[in-house]
Amino acid sequence: MKINITARHFRAKASTQAFIKERINGLEKYNENIIHTDVILSYDKPPADTKYCEVVLKLKEKTLTAKESAADFEKAIDFAINKIETRLYKVKDKQKTKKNHTKTK
Repeated sequence: MKINITARHFRAKASTQAFIKERINGLEKYNENIIHTDVILSYDKPPADTKYCEVVLKLKEKTLTAKESAADFEKAIDFAINKIETRLYKVKDKQKTKKNHTKTK
């Protein structure tokens, strides 16, 4: 699986990039058909100082997207990846029920 990390108007720290790669690689347990993942990091300038993380995950048959915001990047990344995990679980569950439904006919 290919992981592309984009930081808009700044350079992401190596520790943040490693954290993203570790979390994204953990998603393969939910669906082995992940082809490509884009992670886009951005922020609002002070006084708002909000950090955003957008995750775009490409499967063979679908594209899943999650965008979250938080006070720091690691929390925003966590929130976005947790949302993607939930969506991946739903996709896999739908595939299983569809497969089981066609077997019973």
